[in-house]
Amino acid sequence: MLTSKQRAYLRGIASTYDTIFQIGKGGVTEVMCKDIGEALRKRELIKLRVLENSGWTAREAADAIAEQTGADVVQVIGSRFVLFKRNEKEPVIENIPKAK
Repeated sequence: MLTSKQRAYLRGIASTYDTIFQIGKGGVTEVMCKDIGEALRKRELIKLRVLENSGWTAREAADAIAEQTGADVVQVIGSRFVLFKRNEKEPVIENIPKAK
């Protein structure tokens, strides 16, 4: 679980990131979650987008994917959302504020 300071720090980093996954009319699938999990392992922080024809809201997709991948939802704005999952073995993002 992320603290508000950690979430704010990660939001700032994610603001410069490009969207790397899109959820379309096929919705959230097991294969997609596996690919997202792999991307999270390598990058730790990723930005995703829900297309209008998907039938999912960004919040629904973010919660479903976060549950399946073990990630934390950093933010949801409009049709985009950001996920974070710490890679304990090879951390990519440094200087994340510590949880109390």
